[in-house]
Amino acid sequence: MTTARIDEQAQTLVVAGTGPRPASAILNGPRAHVTARLTGGGKTWKATFPLRVARWGGAALPLPSGEYDLDIPDADLAELRVESTLLPILRIQVHGSRASVSAPLDVADRSAEGQRMLEQRYAARPGAGENAVFFESFYGQTSGCNPRAIDRVLALRAPSVTRYWAVADLSVEIPDGAVAVVEGSPEWWRARADARMLIVNDWLRRRYVRKPGQHVLQTWHGTPLKRLALHRPGFAPRRMAAVVKESRRWDALLAQNVYAARVLRKAYAFFGKPIWADGYPRNDLLVDGDPAPVRAALGIGDDERVLLYAPTWRDDRSEMVDFVDPEELAARTDSVVLVRGHSRTLRPGRDRTGARVIDVTGFPETARLLLVADALITDYSSVMFDFSVTGRPMYFLVPDLEHYRGELRGFYFDLAARAPGPLVRSQDELVEALSDEGITAAYRDRYAAWTAQFNRLDDGQAADRVVSRILDLGWLAP
Repeated sequence: MTTARIDEQAQTLVVAGTGPRPASAILNGPRAHVTARLTGGGKTWKATFPLRVARWGGAALPLPSGEYDLDIPDADLAELRVESTLLPILRIQVHGSRASVSAPLDVADRSAEGQRMLEQRYAARPGAGENAVFFESFYGQTSGCNPRAIDRVLALRAPSVTRYWAVADLSVEIPDGAVAVVEGSPEWWRARADARMLIVNDWLRRRYVRKPGQHVLQTWHGTPLKRLALHRPGFAPRRMAAVVKESRRWDALLAQNVYAARVLRKAYAFFGKPIWADGYPRNDLLVDGDPAPVRAALGIGDDERVLLYAPTWRDDRSEMVDFVDPEELAARTDSVVLVRGHSRTLRPGRDRTGARVIDVTGFPETARLLLVADALITDYSSVMFDFSVTGRPMYFLVPDLEHYRGELRGFYFDLAARAPGPLVRSQDELVEALSDEGITAAYRDRYAAWTAQFNRLDDGQAADRVVSRILDLGWLAP
């Protein structure tokens, strides 16, 4: 017989059974796993699973939301059952060999009726009365990108400002001194209303009600190669109406460079309001950051070559593209391969594994990964405009170039004519290019032209310029 219960005081999942003690017990999810502490033996045994996990050298945080497999060899888990249990850190439910983990919202708040009531209260609040910022990055899936870089400087220059971070669940690491608010919770709705300012890098999604005196800075999340918003292929009136409705919510839009400012203004019909072409705060780390702590956190040696594979997402699939066999790439190039999926593939996907392969899709900040990468392998991702700050080589793995350019999205310029690195169609071609010592010299002129156009403002001071604008405008009090 095997039983399961939640130890609410210790915040652990405890599975107990009869017979010899199992050799191992693992709670295995798509983006994290924990190993149980096994005790007992002979007639009975017990497996105690922590419901927190430390990743990439960071603090132990609650397990990410998702479905987990309970892997205990030779244990009969068919009748195992734990009713849905709400802990301060997460909600967990166990049925047989499967465990479901979700954000810590109580039944009333997570229901459709509960959310409707919270939204109505939010809409009715006068709001904007707190000297606070409501940060959101990629819909609360992470705490990185431009919002985090701005948070870093704001915390130093305006310490009286309360910094709320919207998170999908409490597995999302937030900056020191900030306050996590779980999406859909009463505190999430309240902070969204009461903060004097919202700093986001994507759409506001759920109905946003502007409060008198409240300001929104849309930082966006990349210089565009692929067509956006109103420029996407196909005539879609509903999408066009949604784009215009969304952009009217923003008081200012941040752009990495003049080119991006021009494209974003037209793509989002953002007329009559300012675009701050100040460089990208998220790239400040690439100018003066120290790669040593990041390498240590990831377990990478000082003299190991690091390849970062970071493709963009595809409109016609939910998970990350599989154009690279990371373990084979690591072996053939004698490198550590970091695999970084797009934020939209974080929840649907599963970590890649293999010798000298580290899946960093859930790593908080892309900039810290760029800092340690000796070379970038990407496709159509805007990460190309960030990594070029480092001056290190880039490789473009584009086996679906015609399909992506001609059917899915389309480009603002000819990548093949201007890319600061080779375009390759297969992993074999990629390996060959990575071993070519003449690549840097061959693309030197293109690389220089690229950085002159796209990285002129990425000087390590972008976040400081943005915070200065915010404080000078009086949107927040220092």
